[in-house]
Amino acid sequence: MLVAAAVCPCPPLLVPEVAAGAAPELDAARTACADALGVLAAARPDLLVVVGPAEQPGRGPHPAGATGSFHGFGVDIDVRLGAGEGQERPLPPSLAVGAWLLTRAQWADAPVEGLGVGEPLASERCLAVGRELGARAERVALLVMGDGSACRTLKAPGYLDERAADFDEGVGRALGAADLEALKALDASLAYELKAAGRAPWQVLAGAAEGAGLAGQLLYEDAPYGVGYFVAAWS
Repeated sequence: MLVAAAVCPCPPLLVPEVAAGAAPELDAARTACADALGVLAAARPDLLVVVGPAEQPGRGPHPAGATGSFHGFGVDIDVRLGAGEGQERPLPPSLAVGAWLLTRAQWADAPVEGLGVGEPLASERCLAVGRELGARAERVALLVMGDGSACRTLKAPGYLDERAADFDEGVGRALGAADLEALKALDASLAYELKAAGRAPWQVLAGAAEGAGLAGQLLYEDAPYGVGYFVAAWS
């Protein structure tokens, strides 16, 4: 059963070396992520699964010890997802950011695995995947990586879309209240149009949390680069 979850944004810019001179702009987000991971550790899970958006070939499960890097962003940093033998297939960027957050938090509380989720995955399938994750162990925790709309400003990656602010406001409310029905109801087509990469991972979380009775707290919400970033903790 799911006993705790942390929701964090997944831009490689969270890694200060990648952000370089712009690193201070996400200091508050990094602090909130650390607080959310503290909630995971306090829950004493038997298994932690990091879930994040992924393109091929990064979709699907990534075993303990899987590795990734930020070499593609011009930074010589390698990361590992917990302890284990891993595999040759590298972690997608979202899971690499998750692995970096766990390393930064000196995570050693439970085995860690990863799951890369494709953006087009249908809502019902996301919920089913979440239910499967929730049944993996007696005490399961999730670190859910994902960004909101990338269309909040004229300089945003997806340019300005007037629907973006309302979409992100709804996501923030749902994550802060651990509102499973609101997360389940997220419109996959609208999320795609708004370039909200977190939709599928958040719906995986909604499936995993069914029957768990968790309460939520929104720790951070902002759109510093025209992209909606959220940090929440559920326990």
